[in-house]
Amino acid sequence: MDSVLETTQTGRDGVHTHLRHDQLIQRCKGLRPALTAVVHPCDGPSLTAALEATRQGLITPILVGPEKKIRAIAEANHLDISSYRLVATPHSHAAAAEAVRMARVGEVEALMKGSLHTDELMHEVVAVQTGLCTDRRISHVYLFDVPEYPRPLLITDAAINITPSLSDKRDICQNAIDFAHIIGIDRPKVAVLSAVETVSAKLPSTVDAAALSKMAERGQITGALVDGPLAFDNAISPQAAQMKEIVSPVAGQADILLVPDLESGNMLAKQLTFFNGADGAGIVLGARLPIILTSRADPPRTRLASAALALLLVTAKRAA
Repeated sequence: MDSVLETTQTGRDGVHTHLRHDQLIQRCKGLRPALTAVVHPCDGPSLTAALEATRQGLITPILVGPEKKIRAIAEANHLDISSYRLVATPHSHAAAAEAVRMARVGEVEALMKGSLHTDELMHEVVAVQTGLCTDRRISHVYLFDVPEYPRPLLITDAAINITPSLSDKRDICQNAIDFAHIIGIDRPKVAVLSAVETVSAKLPSTVDAAALSKMAERGQITGALVDGPLAFDNAISPQAAQMKEIVSPVAGQADILLVPDLESGNMLAKQLTFFNGADGAGIVLGARLPIILTSRADPPRTRLASAALALLLVTAKRAA
């Protein structure tokens, strides 16, 4: 399978144009749209994003939430929703519960977060009796288009798991690897991040990184090259890795960055976005179906790219 763009793209004025994500969206042309429950699209950006993803052929939406609010938002933003199914619920919590129920019984192929809080939606997703859990830990991955980096960059987990255990990190790592395969990275290089490159009992993330590296060697993590601990500079810069004399098949050329915890991952993702002009599409993995989890601060292109990722996952599931 062809990968998302392998090289950095810049415009004539030298400004990065995020063509990787644009081409990701184009790659989905001709695929059957994912039947998607859009959960509580009760503000302009979330409803607009859902309809734009529909126009681009990425999703077929089912709008789930308070009917009066959704129709009022549509009218205020001059959006025509007359041809789309609307499942009325009294409030956002009920919308999350109904969308998850629809997913559980196979009525939809994906979920898209609207204007409700992430934890409100995920509370229903991870519910033991009624949720969408599998035998794999649920995790989030960003696919970043970074101007200065010569390949797509995945960061996990910066949105779901707060302080993951070693076994959690194993699942988070495998989720990201399997996802990388679907988007066309055949043998991704996974850098398990910490603050230093040496193992120290005083810094638990280094011990986890070393264990994950060994787990990959022993077949407990498959389909990738995994190495760590690596600091961020040594993971993405060949020059930094060379200066520190780090001999590694991953150092300086990572495809996936596995962060120690949510706080570090979230800060890294936002620094790339706001300081480096990076564009990060996000998706939730490890559930029964993909969940498009965007932020209210995300630009339209990022929301579309996230929907494109969900469609690629849905398409792969259909073919399995």
